[in-house]
Amino acid sequence: MHIFTFPSRALIVACATLSPLAHAVTPAEQLAGYSAQAAAPAQPARGQQLFTTRHGKDWSCASCHTATPTGEGKHASTGKVIGPLAPAFNPQRFTDTAKTEKWFRRNCNDVMGRECSATEKADVLAWLLTLKP
Repeated sequence: MHIFTFPSRALIVACATLSPLAHAVTPAEQLAGYSAQAAAPAQPARGQQLFTTRHGKDWSCASCHTATPTGEGKHASTGKVIGPLAPAFNPQRFTDTAKTEKWFRRNCNDVMGRECSATEKADVLAWLLTLKP
């Protein structure tokens, strides 16, 4: 008699949370994942505009990360120093999918009062990838 066993709960949860970004380890891989989720190519100019514009709240992304995020920024209310956001100036940026999602969620909520769409994430990351030393 064959006994059917169910996969472990952890395996079910892991499979349910997988996304095109689940294994991204480079900024380019994360950009590809966001572009796939958006079903459209990223537009760096639109990303720069999103990054530098205030969206009905007191802050823009540039309020903390500066209009050209190639150097250190500073949190607008706490004064905490923030490392460069552009990957070419900070190789640790956008190399951990969980951290990327955490910070997009927090920062988009702070700046726009909502989470960013995959299109917006792709556009901003595409723009950040154009910034070179």
